[in-house]
Amino acid sequence: MRRVPLLMAVLTTVLLTACGVPAQDDPHPVDLPRRPLTASSDSEATASSPPGEVAHVLCLVRGDRLVQIVRRARAYPSVQEQLDELVAGPTGTESESGLSTALAGLVVTASAAPGSRIAVEAAEIDEGSGRSNEILAYGQVVCTLTARADVSAVSFTRAGRRLDVPRADGILTGEPLRASDYVSLLGPA
Repeated sequence: MRRVPLLMAVLTTVLLTACGVPAQDDPHPVDLPRRPLTASSDSEATASSPPGEVAHVLCLVRGDRLVQIVRRARAYPSVQEQLDELVAGPTGTESESGLSTALAGLVVTASAAPGSRIAVEAAEIDEGSGRSNEILAYGQVVCTLTARADVSAVSFTRAGRRLDVPRADGILTGEPLRASDYVSLLGPA
């Protein structure tokens, strides 16, 4: 009688710990399919857009929403290169899908701050941009840069002095910002 519960306990333990994958002592390479992250799995999408080596996020604007898109490149861009891409705006294909930028023509310069924070030196965000909602412009910069693994927060300066900028809720702050400060503005791609 005592053997049945013991046997059931041993059998249950063996079944729960055996996932079907053999144990390995050394790591081994895994071959993943090479296609753009935003492409569907069909071969037509893969053939029309050759894959790069790395993916990076840009946050563009559609209407009154921020939209995160993924671009591929041969090498991961620096913070400044990614900001320059953001200011340059959407590609032709991205524009056709209704994407734009609130930063057109603006000159922004990034510099490292303590820790993994970035300080962005900017002129008036809405000067010459043709947009009245500067929240989208600040949100674009913050959401783009904090999507990087090496950036945790973004602060803004003008002429070297800390700048108070609006969060998504319209409240001005001089504190470092994160994507979570603009999450209510994020829309679907």
